Amino acid sequence: MKTFFKSFAQDESGATAIEYGLIAALIAVALITVLGTLKDSLVTTFTKVSTTLTDAAK
Repeated sequence: MKTFFKSFAQDESGATAIEYGLIAALIAVALITVLGTLKDSLVTTFTKVSTTLTDAAK
């Protein structure tokens, strides 16, 4: 039983999974922030493209 608890205390595989989860969460927050900041310019660009394509189809 002592061996089991000793090996369990030394096992770090769970910590690695938590670290990857934190990295993924930080990337998601960064993407949300950047896309929120660029929202207006993206809307403007896609509106211009849409208008140009509509005018070209006429």
